[in-house]
Amino acid sequence: EKLRRIDDHFGFQEGMAGFERLYKDGQLALVHGCGYDRPSFSHFVSMTYWHTAAPNSGEPYGWVGRLADAMDPNNTPNYLVNIDASQSLAVRSRSHIPVVFDDPERFDRKGLQQEQTLLNSTPEPTTHNASQRFLHEVAHGAQQASALVRDAWDKYRSPVDYGLVNLDLPKVAALIEADMPTRLYYTSFRNNAFDTHVYQNSTHARLLTYASDAVAAFLQDMERIGRADDVVLLAFSEFGRRVPENTNLGTDHGTANPMFIAGRSVKGGHYGALPSLTELDEGDNLIFTTDFRRVYASVIENWLGYNDSSTVLHGTFEPFALFS
Repeated sequence: EKLRRIDDHFGFQEGMAGFERLYKDGQLALVHGCGYDRPSFSHFVSMTYWHTAAPNSGEPYGWVGRLADAMDPNNTPNYLVNIDASQSLAVRSRSHIPVVFDDPERFDRKGLQQEQTLLNSTPEPTTHNASQRFLHEVAHGAQQASALVRDAWDKYRSPVDYGLVNLDLPKVAALIEADMPTRLYYTSFRNNAFDTHVYQNSTHARLLTYASDAVAAFLQDMERIGRADDVVLLAFSEFGRRVPENTNLGTDHGTANPMFIAGRSVKGGHYGALPSLTELDEGDNLIFTTDFRRVYASVIENWLGYNDSSTVLHGTFEPFALFS
């Protein structure tokens, strides 16, 4: 009775007013039972699989990075942005150099003033030394990107309330409002807080509220700046939780979990088959029903317009009709 009911079968946790509103406005899609064969219960390993979209393969590049390479072979500067304390494997690319930053006010080239002055006065290499040219382009690209980010953040003023934990989405909003040429942004929920092995109820409720508030606020911010038709947000976790409660009033690492896609161009509703809560595997885990790469393929082909997702995902995965 504490759920926010959205139909006769489903409801959101009581703090998820933002997701409830998005769903009822037709702007939130839920894809059920997402996972992959032979799942790992290690945070590091499973996140590697989700980041590369290539489970059990040793793939060195991230799926977002490979997507950037495929969509933009000319390596447009600032095409790919990762907001975090360190670069995610998801954005590791063969050709693109992602813009990676945490605090936009402190995002600058580190070094002595003399070094920066020398860099600024260094002409573009005229030799055919590929290594020298690469280093020169990286250094100048980093300076230009940091200046753009700092300027965008300095000018950003929004009345929208993102809640207590904003998932770095205001930083994304600032760059979009500043017309950065970025097509792909990647952020994360910090500190692995959803690993609720102990006393799950209150912790889970709080974290879901944070996520719901931040996502709904971000889309409201996109409405404010007139970019709501240009943005879609995809949210995922590296695994779900085991069905039975453990002895610490929490749950342990599981398998299948939902993925969420939000935006004004999203065809809201339910996609994929719901896993059974009673027909479990030998470890008391849900049996996944949807390969998570189908969702990636949906975004790649039907939202971003790159029609050959198989070259990015190293396989063919049927997209869902997630977008209007």
